[in-house]
Amino acid sequence: MRCIFSASLVAVGVAVAILTSTARASTLTPPYLPLIVRNPYLSTWLGEAREAPWTKWPTFWTGQEIGFGILASVPETKTVYPLLGRPHDSLIGLRRPGYNVSYAVYTGAKFDASVTNLTYLIPAPETSAHSTEPVEVIISFLSPITPTSTLRQALPASYITVHVKGSFNVDIYIDLNGQWVSGDRGSRIEWELCRTELEREERGLKTWKIRRETEELLTENADRAEWGTLHFSAPEEVRHEAGVSALLRQRFSRTGTLQNEVDEDFRSIMDEEPVFAFSKSFNLSSKARGSEPGSDSVLFTIAHTQDPVVQFAAARGLTLMKPLWLSWFASIEHMLKFHYLDFDTASTLAHNYSSQLAKDAFESGSYSYRDIVALSARQVMGATSFSGTPDNPILFLKEISSNGNFQTIDVIFPSFPFFLYTNPRWLAYLLEPLLEHTLSGQYPNQYAMHDLGTHFPNATGHPDGRDEYMPVEECGDILTMALAIVNSLRYESKDAAGSIWAPLGSGNFLDSLDTRQNSPFPLNVLESREGIQHLDDRWGGEAKGLKQAQRWLEKSYPLWKQWTGYLVKYTLLPQTQLCTDDFAGWLANQTNLALKGIIGIKAMSELASIVGNTEDAIHYKNISEVYLERWEDYGITRDGTHAKLSYNWYGSWTTLYSLFADSLLCFRVPSSSYFSLSESHHNGDDQKPLKPQPGDETGFVPERIYKMQSDWYHNVRQKYGLPLDSRHLYTKSDWQFFAAAVTSSRTRSEILDSVATWVNETETDRPFTDLYMTEGRGGWPGPRFMARPVVGGHFAFLTLGRACGGKAMDALRFLDEGDGKNEGAKERVKTDEEKSHEGEL
Repeated sequence: MRCIFSASLVAVGVAVAILTSTARASTLTPPYLPLIVRNPYLSTWLGEAREAPWTKWPTFWTGQEIGFGILASVPETKTVYPLLGRPHDSLIGLRRPGYNVSYAVYTGAKFDASVTNLTYLIPAPETSAHSTEPVEVIISFLSPITPTSTLRQALPASYITVHVKGSFNVDIYIDLNGQWVSGDRGSRIEWELCRTELEREERGLKTWKIRRETEELLTENADRAEWGTLHFSAPEEVRHEAGVSALLRQRFSRTGTLQNEVDEDFRSIMDEEPVFAFSKSFNLSSKARGSEPGSDSVLFTIAHTQDPVVQFAAARGLTLMKPLWLSWFASIEHMLKFHYLDFDTASTLAHNYSSQLAKDAFESGSYSYRDIVALSARQVMGATSFSGTPDNPILFLKEISSNGNFQTIDVIFPSFPFFLYTNPRWLAYLLEPLLEHTLSGQYPNQYAMHDLGTHFPNATGHPDGRDEYMPVEECGDILTMALAIVNSLRYESKDAAGSIWAPLGSGNFLDSLDTRQNSPFPLNVLESREGIQHLDDRWGGEAKGLKQAQRWLEKSYPLWKQWTGYLVKYTLLPQTQLCTDDFAGWLANQTNLALKGIIGIKAMSELASIVGNTEDAIHYKNISEVYLERWEDYGITRDGTHAKLSYNWYGSWTTLYSLFADSLLCFRVPSSSYFSLSESHHNGDDQKPLKPQPGDETGFVPERIYKMQSDWYHNVRQKYGLPLDSRHLYTKSDWQFFAAAVTSSRTRSEILDSVATWVNETETDRPFTDLYMTEGRGGWPGPRFMARPVVGGHFAFLTLGRACGGKAMDALRFLDEGDGKNEGAKERVKTDEEKSHEGEL
């Protein structure tokens, strides 16, 4: 089959130098590494990553193996070397096969936020007249994170580059099978090879297109999409072939090439397993110059397209949602061509992000922390899918592995430090469908909903109001994130921006924009800067930021007030309910949960201030302050050494990770010129505080709470980190980083080192789990969480470092003054005695 398309596009320059140098030497050896990770359905990983990549097939995030094999062949010796997957299973055990199977020297993996590089050395033939040095082969997988270009981030596609360097010839083979388009090995699939002609280019593109013969729209099998098309592209000059997997691999091993033929006998995925292959011969001997080896490379791309991406119970009713990228490209073919030829630019943008992330992470923690956040970045974005239109962009999210819920608030919440650091507009796009759905009256409860649908990709809502019961959790989470978004918009200089990429671009804001119909954060005017097209405009800043914040809040103000009203009624003494750690079970009067809700009320006072509602601002400020005093009475032990798990559970303790929001939202920054309530339109008739606040400390939550928790974490930390609470030895990595971000330097380093040790030693065999045991072999505690976006919480240090105009960390310097072990306890006992005669709230 032949599909012809033409385009007038600039030539692609393969940025191999960037890719092979981008992925720095990694200090950690995780059990899994991301290869091609873009969304919930294009998610391919290297399992058993501490071993050679040919010991098992790559997997989907679930651990289900998929067909993805790479071979190298040295024509001079007729020797074939497996590089990725187990394609050599088809080559071993044959009589007189006409080739030898051997194994390269695998020198290891390197990775950063967007790239994973696998490096091999293929030994020189003994009879080689050119060199005795091996050929170096680097397979580079690029799933670019581009915070300045939402258009590029929205593309459901990744790059694979094979780079070779040496003095003797080598052939490369790569194939995929139908498991990329279905979780059912018995599904019948169909395929075709299309050729794309590029004007003013000497070469075009070849693209394999594979899909189910009968697609099942918006349906999953083993978490795999049963609709959509896989596109596997290569330059025109490579050889291609579709056919039975064993026959193709054996033929390549004998001849070093493929036959440019297409088997058109459509069948099921494992019926004489059809694979879709490319091969490329590298004539390195002719490129070598004296003692200098020759080098060459080839670029492949993999995309998985779906239309629709999800269905969503929007304000206009149940809607089939198109992918966002379709708003910018006339067809799938145009998108695929753009993506292929955009490799240089995508590599550069991804490199800029990864380099800045590595620099910031090292300054915030260590080399280990640099690797932890680099390993987490693609995993966060791998749970998302961009949709909507440039006027109203939306980012959908799947609660991967834990239960598959759609747009879960308490899963977005632990991930939100990543979005604040990388691109805060993406966090706003995550909240948008929740706001739209609730404002349309489709959810009956007075508290914030848990999720938009029981299982992704179907956001059909909960019109009966019977979603998972976490009312205080969801209200506190979404109010905290709302103020975090507003704060990220409000900065006066580039250095004060919460994300280093936020101030890039123009600061124009159309006052005439109807935000009742359109997002205050549209993408309908993309920019060109420094020769790069399709870049986002500036996020907030100066007058634009304040206008955007006000427009966004005014549109949904009744909801924020409704959810805060629920917290006023129920957060101080939270009845028996679940928190986000639902695997731990139901519990009443949870200390950390109550603090989360109180901070949510405090956040609402700031939101009210932004829109000029002074009465609400004062009202919620006063309530939050009074509640905090009562909370301290209820939730802190009488000796002032730590927070209890539950008010009445004496002898218990908990990770008080809700302290992170107190610092992140700038409640600790004194006299903040751009976040404080003083910006409101106060006058002499303002409501007076219900109670005077102690004058000996700055901030909302007292310093003594921070100090005692920091010391407590030091005392209860285990081999692999800080347990979640006193009930078990398991932990959550996201909450560890939330908690550690607001501790002393000593405690923070201890927790970070413990997590790094766990990454190197854990027996868990799936993508980065956030739930694991802190002792033993660091394994699963029962539930097997994997590949979840909550690892965005690992960015907590980085986000806090730039929060509040860079002042948030300065406000925590008291944690490093003295040893901080006894002063807080003495103060705590005295305060309890003073309060013992006060009446109940």
